[in-house]
Amino acid sequence: MNQLEALRQYTTVVADTGDFRQLAQYQPQDATTNPSLILKAVQKAEYAPLLQDCVTRHAGAGLDALMDRLIVRFGCEILSLIPGRVSTEVDARLSFDSAATVTRAERLIELYQAEGVDTARVLIKVAATWEGIEAARRLEQRGIHTNLTLLFSMAQAVACGQAKVRLISPFVGRIYDWYKKQAGSQWDEAAMAGTNDPGVQSVRAIYQHYKHFGIQTEVMGASFRNIGQIIALAGCDLLTIAPELMAQLQASQAPLPRALDAEAARSLQLSPLQYDESGFRYALNQDAMATEKLAEGIRAFAADALKLEQLLQAAA
Repeated sequence: MNQLEALRQYTTVVADTGDFRQLAQYQPQDATTNPSLILKAVQKAEYAPLLQDCVTRHAGAGLDALMDRLIVRFGCEILSLIPGRVSTEVDARLSFDSAATVTRAERLIELYQAEGVDTARVLIKVAATWEGIEAARRLEQRGIHTNLTLLFSMAQAVACGQAKVRLISPFVGRIYDWYKKQAGSQWDEAAMAGTNDPGVQSVRAIYQHYKHFGIQTEVMGASFRNIGQIIALAGCDLLTIAPELMAQLQASQAPLPRALDAEAARSLQLSPLQYDESGFRYALNQDAMATEKLAEGIRAFAADALKLEQLLQAAA
């Protein structure tokens, strides 16, 4: 049994890609996309026709509508290749506008419905700002399931649990990046690997909190830099993994034991946590890493959304 097969014994494996032609060889249950991944895909020759076809079929549509149609087209292609769900992201430029996020999410769902997709197979990705979490709460109440992304802190995770969102995506690799950069020449890669990795520790703490208190929101570790981070989180509800790292897992026959266990989490001594808006904002403000990485992530996704719009404009 290779490590990818072993991981599937404990964890739902999700593909983190817009390059849907890679999916068949790894057989993930679900898949996630974001503007950066789709931008990367449409710049490849084999995907460029999808962008042109979208522009041709919907000539005269506004740029935001074209963008939504393009990402839904990718989502539909992905859903034709996997048995589970696809996560489709709301424009990051709406991360601080709850009402606009709800409206855009509802439009994405309508586009999927128009393509005959069972919307139980779609998760709407929203940045885990206070406004994004509030939008997700409203969407969940309307039966639209959500994936809260750009999540770096326990405060964000707790607020998502309170909002009863379907799934969260805590970002392991970006947390690791921040602490490694802060440490500079003092960083000891070997000493900070595996269970000592700060990104791994963050996801473990969130997973344990959710399981201990019976929070139904699914935990999906994301943004991995190496397979050691993945191995250290075996047993997490889901892990979304880039194809290059899935290939490494598939190529290894080394043992891969369970690292996280819901029963063990229930026996821990943990204190309950709860946040209102002001408490959430203060807790996030006190966490320099989470504050910086959330802002940086929104800026990066917004910039890539703008680049996608420019490609759509050029093709029109």
